[in-house]
Amino acid sequence: MTMKKPIFNYDEISDTLYVSFEPGEKATGIELNEHILLRININERKAIGLTFLEYSLLAQKTEVGPRSFPLTSLSELSEELREIVLYILLRPPVSDILSLSTYTPSIVEAIPIISLQPMAIAAA
Repeated sequence: MTMKKPIFNYDEISDTLYVSFEPGEKATGIELNEHILLRININERKAIGLTFLEYSLLAQKTEVGPRSFPLTSLSELSEELREIVLYILLRPPVSDILSLSTYTPSIVEAIPIISLQPMAIAAA
């Protein structure tokens, strides 16, 4: 199965980047945090698209590398849906655009974080 190239649409006025993997396919929106919406087909466990609100903030570099953002909404999902979302985030085409990792402020706390893959968006 060949993967289609994602379609990128940037709306400068609202500073929103839309990424579509499966144009026109119905999807369920999962808010990952206040800036990132993942659209998925739950039954097929696949990504349909991504929406980045305040995209220029998300893509802004810092002096030590790309910005990372906590996936604050993951904890609000059911265990089953959270597992599906993590499965999708860790695989192409989403993993070509987003890099998932963990911030561990203490030995007992692990916070999933995400950052934009700079090359994926620049190539769009």
